[in-house]
Amino acid sequence: MNKLLLTNVIWMGVLALSGCSNQMITDDPSEEATPVRDSTSLTTRAGKLSTYTAPTYADDYSSIADWSQRGNWNLANVHDPSVMKADDGYYYMYQTDASYGNALDGQGHFFCRRSKDLVHWSWVGSTMHRQPSWVAAKVNEYRAAMGLQPIKHFRYCFWAPCARKVRNGLYRMYYSIVVDNYIGNGKYNDAANWCNSWTERAFIGVMETSDPASNNWTDKGMVTTSSTDKGFNFYRPSGSDWNAYFKYNAIDPTYIICPDGKHYLLYGSWHSGIVALRINPNTGKPYTQQGNPWGDISSYGQLVYSRNLNSRWQASEGPEVVYHDGYYYLFLAYDELSVAYNTRVLRSKNILGTYYGKDGRNCTAKGGEAYPIVTHPYRFNGHSGWVGVSHCCVFDDGKGNWFFASQGRLPANTNGNPYSNAIMMGQVRTLRWTQDGWPVVMPERYGNVPQLTILESELKGKWQLIPLSYKVGQQCTSVSMTLGSNHKITEGFKAGSTWKYDKTASILYIAGIPMYLSREVDWESNPRKATIVFSGLSNYNSKNNLFTYWGKKTN
Repeated sequence: MNKLLLTNVIWMGVLALSGCSNQMITDDPSEEATPVRDSTSLTTRAGKLSTYTAPTYADDYSSIADWSQRGNWNLANVHDPSVMKADDGYYYMYQTDASYGNALDGQGHFFCRRSKDLVHWSWVGSTMHRQPSWVAAKVNEYRAAMGLQPIKHFRYCFWAPCARKVRNGLYRMYYSIVVDNYIGNGKYNDAANWCNSWTERAFIGVMETSDPASNNWTDKGMVTTSSTDKGFNFYRPSGSDWNAYFKYNAIDPTYIICPDGKHYLLYGSWHSGIVALRINPNTGKPYTQQGNPWGDISSYGQLVYSRNLNSRWQASEGPEVVYHDGYYYLFLAYDELSVAYNTRVLRSKNILGTYYGKDGRNCTAKGGEAYPIVTHPYRFNGHSGWVGVSHCCVFDDGKGNWFFASQGRLPANTNGNPYSNAIMMGQVRTLRWTQDGWPVVMPERYGNVPQLTILESELKGKWQLIPLSYKVGQQCTSVSMTLGSNHKITEGFKAGSTWKYDKTASILYIAGIPMYLSREVDWESNPRKATIVFSGLSNYNSKNNLFTYWGKKTN
């Protein structure tokens, strides 16, 4: 189910660090008084961890989901987050309008909250108070050219903003608005109005501000719209026909300023794949003029990724692109968003491709499954776990520390609530880069745990490990693992194999597999506490070796 189809499920059904140290010290007792990364003694170091207080807000926020409780939400009611760091030192998070119980309905669009530490977030409010008038005008302009009657009563959906700092004193937010009316008769997309046609187009617009703290944004109008190579053949023989009318779906924008100074917008959702559109830095609009969005649609972007080159129904969306150390990394959301949502990543030396997976697949020219898996529905012991963990944003703090943010949904019937799958919690995680240049995301959410040097002695003991592999609509669950003395794995995962610790790189090797470490919060323990976690990748050298590994120290 894509976002267009899920709209009514959300709107109606609900109503019923990479900061790990690169400077390690040994476990030799004679060296344990040596100053560590933060130039404190081990006594002070231990005190920092023992006095650390983990976040206490509940994962199940249903009791405070109402609009009147928004001041207490923190990261409750977050969907499709986009995070940017502004000049005032705050991280600003923007989002899709979707919410549990439709709490955001009638309150505006593309809501904002902000934080100094990525843990405690304060509510800011709506950035768009009413839909821009240009959308209806543009739709009816296109309809007139197609020989269709104008739409008088519009129904809109507001999706997936992307906010970026362009330069000092200028910030842009690209946003999606979907017109949820049938093309054929112009009526609302309801079963009673079915007319054997596809629904109307989506648009990407742009707003600007000089000061995110003011929350005053000026709308600058249309950037692009859904385009088709089928002319005016918008006929859909049945609701089970998925050969979409629009080839490129104007939704889910991501924006990047390349090292050479060129600006690009990448976008696309479900229909045919992801395209890259060059942007004029001065206007935030397309670099070259776009023609009518039917027929020759080359001006609407260059295809950079397709999950299936022979299908108009991709089950991939939510692109996010960042540049790091010589590569462009393209993160993608896969599958329906209520349960199966999972995140993949590809990389390229060029913004326009070719994008490759870690398994060597050319996903630009040949299409296909993107690997590695970055996030997936999962469950550690002691918690219901999370599903729908995707549609990410990726950002850094300007000091070399990277983060990954997305929503996570609780599984259905959590705590006896039949609508718990519509509980959407914003989740921020530490992202580390592997030695061969791939991103891995930590399994536990970020809680601002002091990133003090991890000693080898701390790694010994019991762990929970989750092998993340592609299981459609299922949670990947944890297995046990014990790291014993003499660098032997004595129980559970890879029992009988060896482990070792690279102190310089902060990498734990499990049977030769590199696992990248971080101090994070054990969100499943009661009370929550600091622990050590890891994320790592298999060698990706065969179809049966496509794993991401998540681990958490339990004692």
